Amino acid sequence: MSGAELGARLRERDLGAAPAALNLLENRLRREEIASLLAEVARGEPRAHIVGVTGPPGAGKSTLLAALARAWRADGRTVAVLAVDPTSRRSGGSLLGDRMRIEADPADRGLFIRSTAAGERLGGLAPATRAAAQALAAAFDVVVIETVGVGQSETEVAEAADTVAVVVQPGSGDVLQFLKAGIMEVPDVLVVTKADLGQVAQRARRDLHAALRSLGEREVPVVAVSSLAPPAGIEDLVQALDEHRARLDLPAARTRARRLGALADFTAEHGERGLRALGGRREARAWLSVQDPGLDEAALLRALEARAAGG
Repeated sequence: MSGAELGARLRERDLGAAPAALNLLENRLRREEIASLLAEVARGEPRAHIVGVTGPPGAGKSTLLAALARAWRADGRTVAVLAVDPTSRRSGGSLLGDRMRIEADPADRGLFIRSTAAGERLGGLAPATRAAAQALAAAFDVVVIETVGVGQSETEVAEAADTVAVVVQPGSGDVLQFLKAGIMEVPDVLVVTKADLGQVAQRARRDLHAALRSLGEREVPVVAVSSLAPPAGIEDLVQALDEHRARLDLPAARTRARRLGALADFTAEHGERGLRALGGRREARAWLSVQDPGLDEAALLRALEARAAGG
């Protein structure tokens, strides 16, 4: 099946097309077919809420996502999860993809989970992951990008997602590390896991509020959750995510994500020399900001390459 046909099926909300579409997007040798798929899904109005979930290893992201997915499905929403794992040096594939980290009912056709490799992006997002989020957003109600680790992934998931939730484990010193790394500028929602720990979790929540005030940051909700049965705080988190989405200009957010994704792909392929040919990152972003908002990511990438070549 061609890329355009897969894109059309996704726009028609045919969830069964998701596996084949992602297989195509991960095959970077089929650039024309990938471009056709992305152009097709870009024709429709954005449907899904793309949520980035990130934070340090061991913070409980996967357990939290399982609880979130159950809440969304109970509300009748279809959910796709892209779990970004480290890349195997031997195969180039997803290192943890052979084990399921997010509990799910395999018979539930409204929930789609896919492990995807981080590639060579040092904790960032591979081009296929961003493209997958755009494609799945045409068919699903919620698309989640779960990233591994702390660092480049926070910045890149913020460029790809509508709403970013940063997950913090209480009693781990994460707040101080986030301040040092500048991570506090990234989240739209902060999540403290393991609220069942009581005072330790509440102290982490107070520390986050204090850190935000000290930085003079915008108002960011801090939600404490527990994923143990029965889960607690999950409905509050769903509400916080929904409220952020309601304030968004979603078409503008999608346009921005495509432009930044194209620039990230260009930089990955052509490096700093390519960026210099564009006049630097700031100049490249300014040039992208005045391009046709209807252009898909593949078309924007071709335009960047032509500009860098002097075309």
